[in-house]
Amino acid sequence: MLSGIQPTADSFHLGNYLGALRQWVRLQEDHEAFYAIVDLHAITVPVDPEVLRRRTRASLAQLLALDVDPERSVLFVQSQVPEHAQAAWVLQCLTGFGEASRMTQFKDKSAKEGSGNASVGLFTYPVLQAADILIYSADKVPVGEDQRQHLELTRDLAQRFNNRFGDTFTVPEPFILKSAARVADLQNPTAKMSKSSPPGCLELLDDPAVLAKKVKRAVTDSVGAVAYDPIEQPGVANLLEIIAGLTGDPVTDVTARFAGSGYGPLKTEAAELVVAFAQPFAVRTRELLADPAELDRIMDRGAERAREATRPKVAEMYERVGLRIPL
Repeated sequence: MLSGIQPTADSFHLGNYLGALRQWVRLQEDHEAFYAIVDLHAITVPVDPEVLRRRTRASLAQLLALDVDPERSVLFVQSQVPEHAQAAWVLQCLTGFGEASRMTQFKDKSAKEGSGNASVGLFTYPVLQAADILIYSADKVPVGEDQRQHLELTRDLAQRFNNRFGDTFTVPEPFILKSAARVADLQNPTAKMSKSSPPGCLELLDDPAVLAKKVKRAVTDSVGAVAYDPIEQPGVANLLEIIAGLTGDPVTDVTARFAGSGYGPLKTEAAELVVAFAQPFAVRTRELLADPAELDRIMDRGAERAREATRPKVAEMYERVGLRIPL
């Protein structure tokens, strides 16, 4: 099992946690789990070097605070494992230009960067993602809908390499997380929660008063009655899903609890639950950040373990295509 998160913000948000990271904690119980802070992906768009370094360390601290265990999982920083970049170049040479051009995320992100400003790295980012997966022989990859196209490219490249050079790579399967929640923007509940929209994003390291205020100002509707209807009442449905995600209760049970009430009690309970979860998480994260030497030790040990896992596969890959095996 392999998954990764980009260090592109100072704080994880609630959508990161309910959508993926809480599953990371569960999956390490019965899977051989590799979890990466994918900082090579983070530099596909302009970023200040000191900010990137700070956010990489902060991402590690937050994963540890969420109970990702570096003894049960291999927790590492992508750039410390050069096999990722070594494998990515070989796979780029097997990827068609038209094939890469069809990746919808490139179209979306390059549009934000402005015409002509998008980097080649942003264009080839899905191929690096394929390398991330294939060098670990991962047979399961947790994916959301926005990453499904990239996993299909990974599968195509694995099969293409195997057909051309001999059986080398495991062809990974998507692992759909049944309990994953899609947390929506509090101000625009038809869009996914994102750090790019601060008013609607619940950053877990924010002050509790800020978090509570954002929840209580969440957009609802004029219906006035609580019902779980993501199409007609997306804002209300989002609050119900947040409560369900943080309590573990089925969303139908949560909805029934608020039958006949207005939106005030719904927002109040959602705000209280968000604060109750975020406060101890923030305290633990700050405790971990106070010991940067220990965080660096955990990063370095994770990189060693990741390299132990990937060196043989990259050496096999190089040998099969006629390259000298990297040292």
